[in-house]
Amino acid sequence: MSGVHGGEGGSILEEHELGKAYDSNLMKRLWVYIAPHKWLIIISLCILPVVAVLQLLQPYIIKTAIDNNIAKGELKGLNILAVLFFSILILQYVVTFIQQYLLQIAGQKIILDLRTVLFTHVQRLPLKFFDKNPVGRLVTRLTGDVENLNEMFTAGIASFAGDFIMLAGIMVAMLMLNMKLAFVMFTVLPFLAVLAAFFRVKGRKAYRVIRTKTALVNSYLEENLSGIEIVKLFRREKRNFDEFQNYNNELRKGNMQSVIYDALLYAFVELIGSVSVALIIWFGGGEILRNTISFGVLVAFIEYVQKFFVPIRDLSQKYAIMQQAMASSERVLSLLDEEEEKTDESAGVVEGLKGEIEFRNVTFAYNGGDPVIRDFSLNISPGEKVAIVGATGAGKSTLLKLLLRFYECEQGNVYVDGVDIREIKKDWLRRNIGIVPQDIFLFSGDIEGNLRLANDDITTERLEECARTVKADRVIEKLPAKMKEHVSERGNNFSSGEKQLLSFARVLAFNPKILILDEATSNVDVETEHLIQQGLKELLRGRTSIIIAHRLSTIRDADRIAVMHKGKLRELGTHEELLNKKGIYYRLYRLQGGVADSQVAEGA
Repeated sequence: MSGVHGGEGGSILEEHELGKAYDSNLMKRLWVYIAPHKWLIIISLCILPVVAVLQLLQPYIIKTAIDNNIAKGELKGLNILAVLFFSILILQYVVTFIQQYLLQIAGQKIILDLRTVLFTHVQRLPLKFFDKNPVGRLVTRLTGDVENLNEMFTAGIASFAGDFIMLAGIMVAMLMLNMKLAFVMFTVLPFLAVLAAFFRVKGRKAYRVIRTKTALVNSYLEENLSGIEIVKLFRREKRNFDEFQNYNNELRKGNMQSVIYDALLYAFVELIGSVSVALIIWFGGGEILRNTISFGVLVAFIEYVQKFFVPIRDLSQKYAIMQQAMASSERVLSLLDEEEEKTDESAGVVEGLKGEIEFRNVTFAYNGGDPVIRDFSLNISPGEKVAIVGATGAGKSTLLKLLLRFYECEQGNVYVDGVDIREIKKDWLRRNIGIVPQDIFLFSGDIEGNLRLANDDITTERLEECARTVKADRVIEKLPAKMKEHVSERGNNFSSGEKQLLSFARVLAFNPKILILDEATSNVDVETEHLIQQGLKELLRGRTSIIIAHRLSTIRDADRIAVMHKGKLRELGTHEELLNKKGIYYRLYRLQGGVADSQVAEGA
């Protein structure tokens, strides 16, 4: 398990470069999802100036109280100013709550729509997309990246807008109070701009390192927790702990870089803020002595200076939020750009489906590589049971993917009841073809839900009957809650054999005309396999059946056996006919200890 180079199937490479904090082209594309809720955002942004005005009024009221009342020893009106000051504070709280509430509602609605669109889009993508994109990466797109966009809407753009309004308002207020003091304060702004630019670049580099190291830690955790059984079997705990510590230390170093830059930025901003206050006191004190300004103006300036530097301190964090959001939006939109599986609204259905299947001169290759299927032809009559065998990589499972239209033939055709499957609706085709795969997937929930799969037309009585037919009732009846028994994630609380029995019941419940068993008994022990043979006969009766198997002993009763080798159909016949040919099937059968030379001679 050592040598983890990247999580999510290499997605860490995506973290090496981060874009700018704002990209107008990306925002134009995101506007499609923002537009339906734009008025919530507009109202929220319109409230920001009100919040800024309420904050700007507070120092001015203090200035008025000092100049008109405290400095003159005049108590009349001071109580009114105090009440006004606290009223403004309360009003600021209420208005800020309304502004944030509207913004959060808008953000949640946008994210709800975007995540729904993403999930719908992903489900419509062709199977070949999932062959080259790990599930972990897609989950990150639908969760982490979408949540980063929410941060942008609720804490990024609005925060930048609010800060801009506040900073502009403070500068205007300072100029209106006293231009000389304002220009003294403005002398520190060039230093502040250079400082912010420097730490923005440094912070970006540190942030990039953190994302890369975090991805490595997450990848290592996911891999080791998924393979915990192997870890324990081979006593890898100590070695894995050491390797994890290395990744963890690298992440800590990255975080420490960020902490150092954030601390330096905060300290320098505090320093510049203190210098600004000192300059204001120095220059303003002289102006007071010369009676050119009042003491209240000086106090108000000090208040404004302190408010001015608050958003500056949070600059790096806000910039990181926007930068992360832009990177996430690029990945989300890239996922949305993936071409969906082509619709076939113009296609039709096969009335009175009999179940005849024909592969005619089929050739197919994945992603432009070497052909996996080569000029393959095979006709399967309605109700016939045909087994397809061959070494690993012979192309058996690929044939099934072509039949189900997960992939389209590059050359040749596949027919169902004489109709080219490209002229048959995919949904209808897949609804009439039942498949029991080698790796059974059970959803978390209960057994009944996994057998019914949200098809309310299938009654509980029908499910129980199907379970009895394929002997899955042996599994269900011994459970405390029977059909309502809890199924954990991926059905991990059931053995491989139990899951396959349940999958037999599931496919039988949907009563397909065509049945595919893809290594369906590969994970069933000999005793369990014996139990389900009778059930399988009921499952196969009256259905066109394609059986893929490595264990040749399980397909002796097939009507015909097709032997594939390097994508081609090399032999075709019954079990006895193929043995007597002493070809590929004969050699495969002997390798599995199923025949001796004398036995073949006797049967000839």
